[in-house]
Amino acid sequence: MTTVTEQQTLPRHVAIIMDGNGRWAESKGKHRVFGHKHGVKSLRKAISFANEKQIQALTIYAFSSENWKRPKKEVNMLMELFFTVLGSEVKKLHKHNIKLNIIGELSGFSERLQKKVLQAQKITEHNSGLVLNVAANYGGRWDITQASKQLAILVEKGELTPDEITEERLNDVMNLHSLPAVDLMIRTGGDHRISNFLLWQLAYAELYFTDILWPDFDAEAFQDALDVFSGKERRFGQTSEQVTAR
Repeated sequence: MTTVTEQQTLPRHVAIIMDGNGRWAESKGKHRVFGHKHGVKSLRKAISFANEKQIQALTIYAFSSENWKRPKKEVNMLMELFFTVLGSEVKKLHKHNIKLNIIGELSGFSERLQKKVLQAQKITEHNSGLVLNVAANYGGRWDITQASKQLAILVEKGELTPDEITEERLNDVMNLHSLPAVDLMIRTGGDHRISNFLLWQLAYAELYFTDILWPDFDAEAFQDALDVFSGKERRFGQTSEQVTAR
């Protein structure tokens, strides 16, 4: 493991695709539900670690819009687990000054879960520490589409002209627009793809893939990802000489 120095460059915003819960459980001869429950423990560790490192925002992929295609039994279990975790964890988040933000098409969830989401966000809305974004029934294409619709409505009302639509205007109606852009995206489980996650927000993010399955992802594994990030030269379209001269 790389030694961490006080000068290490930390990402302001980290996004995580928590993959491998089901495979982890199956490797132990257990049902996939067993893996998802253990994945919650890893999530707690990741949140605590990010908070200790004073990272500004952590965005996790809890349930994608494509996850509805999974077996009904597993989907129902994920919904109940999400409901239970919201109820049990929000007080701990509040205690540690963490602000909870749920992003995604919440209308796809039951009224009971929607109500729980609003209650959880209300409790932590004035907290000033780590912003924890939970992407639930979320897809990057959906995010861009809903933002485009918002601008289209303004054009239809005559409040905006097509020529006034810029990247900045579109960004202002995207999810997470008030936060720093994602600096580092971590995916566990061995797959090297972003799976329709934060397509707009990941434009210049460093992508870190690990074979570690999510239930085994701990503080040491998180630190390894930060060490790799710290060693990257982030040019944002410029040359190395331009970056050095800044």
